Amino acid sequence: MRIHRAPLVALACTLLLAVAALAALCMGIVSLTPIETLRALVDPARTDERAVAVVWSIRLPRIAVAALVGAALATTGVVMQALLRNPLAEPGITGVSAGAAVGAVAGITLGLSGSALWGVPLAAFAGATVVTLILQFVLQARKDLGSPTIILVGVSLSALAGALINVLIANAADDALVRSAMFWLAGDLELRNWQHAAIATVPILIGIGYFLTRIRALDALALGEQIAATSGVHVGRERTVLLLVASLVTGAAVAVSGIISFVGLVVPHAMRLVLGASHARLLPFSALGGALFMVLADTVARTAFGATVVQTGVVAALVGAPIFLFLLLRRQQS
Repeated sequence: MRIHRAPLVALACTLLLAVAALAALCMGIVSLTPIETLRALVDPARTDERAVAVVWSIRLPRIAVAALVGAALATTGVVMQALLRNPLAEPGITGVSAGAAVGAVAGITLGLSGSALWGVPLAAFAGATVVTLILQFVLQARKDLGSPTIILVGVSLSALAGALINVLIANAADDALVRSAMFWLAGDLELRNWQHAAIATVPILIGIGYFLTRIRALDALALGEQIAATSGVHVGRERTVLLLVASLVTGAAVAVSGIISFVGLVVPHAMRLVLGASHARLLPFSALGGALFMVLADTVARTAFGATVVQTGVVAALVGAPIFLFLLLRRQQS
């Protein structure tokens, strides 16, 4: 039944994503009707210049970045849950996002954001990679550790990353760098443009494409290392490469959005309930669901609270934190 649900879920998610994107294009300080928005998209030369500027220069790149970040965080959540064999694993909880934020803040405070287009994304990737290698070392050194302990290791790494971020911000050269660095802590998509979308597109799409080629290995690793080894999977190599690619994808997402947690927890769990645990369905549908989740969260953060400033990461946490608590309590009970 879950296999037969897949086309319906794909159609529903695609339609919902299109509707959410159209609503996001219409809503804001400058309100546009759906007809005006579609006309600005299809025939900008014959449309009011203000509407074209709002759609193409302000809202559409922000929606594109939101969709890319949502797809990236959701798919890396799926991969980490398979590798750690824990449905509570995701980049924000395992500390990978925090490591990427340390790299990004270090890049900003060192002035890389103004001197090199790829400086901050590369720094974010380096920070995510360091945390990933630490997790990989812990997994190799202590094979007897359960996945809940690995989650606690991620929590401790996140706390360490937070301390390093505070040190970097406290010693920034000027206030402008501090304001720029604070963006990464808030987790927001304010003032995102096509340059940010270009920065995130290549590493995120390459990473998701690689995940899709390793579906069989992910299915085997989710069942345990012994089963994966007897199935012909080189466990150590697969896990290392997958974690490094997950670091690349997470670093690219954090570089343009800051720390946004729980997307990699909420979306894969919802898709797993509907479609089952097969990664052939779980990975692509989580990418689609993650894009939908982030577009909706960003639209709510931008429009639903009036004059109150609410970051996208706050809305994602308001949804994800109760779900995380529910899953944690249910696992403890079982």
